[in-house]
Amino acid sequence: MTAQTHHISVRRTARYATLGVPLGDEPVEQVWFVLHGYSQLARHFIRWFEPAVRPGRLIVAPEALSRAYFEGSDRSRRVGASWMTKEDREAEIEDYVRYLDDVADVVLAGVGHTVRVEMHGFSQGGAAAARWATYGRRTADRLVLWGSTLPPDLEVERLRPRLGTGPLVLAIGDRDHYISQDQVRAELARLNAIDLPVQFLAFGGGHTVDRNVLSQIGG
Repeated sequence: MTAQTHHISVRRTARYATLGVPLGDEPVEQVWFVLHGYSQLARHFIRWFEPAVRPGRLIVAPEALSRAYFEGSDRSRRVGASWMTKEDREAEIEDYVRYLDDVADVVLAGVGHTVRVEMHGFSQGGAAAARWATYGRRTADRLVLWGSTLPPDLEVERLRPRLGTGPLVLAIGDRDHYISQDQVRAELARLNAIDLPVQFLAFGGGHTVDRNVLSQIGG
């Protein structure tokens, strides 16, 4: 007899970290949602965005729903989170897109007025940000992928009208050990071929959010 797989929806508690304007202290003009990479935690990852802190800008780092133990460089165990795996991937994508919409609803309701919304994603969080921008309820005034390209299965035609007037931003280091320069060139050629506006920001470094580029695009 073959085992049957079923799905149910459940309630659970999630968390997010914030940096910048405390709600209620001064007018918020921009909200940046920043999505961490594989095995990271939101409260640590959000510190990478300290160079982008400006008056009127609130930075929000939702934490992925799947936590696990990971082995650190000193062989100690640490806790990190990930956005999805290949197992039951369609359901996991639907779950985190819905979750990110819920975080945005809570944060933007607290702001209380229309603001500029940016979505930033690093590494695995880049794929999550791209899917959220494409399939979620919220649209992005700017989508920035750090150390990441668009997921190859993404419906780019659905993403295009949700990016407003700005280009997709790809910020990738020239020594990124997860994305080769050949992969970068292939991705840029692919996106140019379908007329998706792209701003490519190369920097000298590896798989990270570069402080200089962050300061440049952060104004």
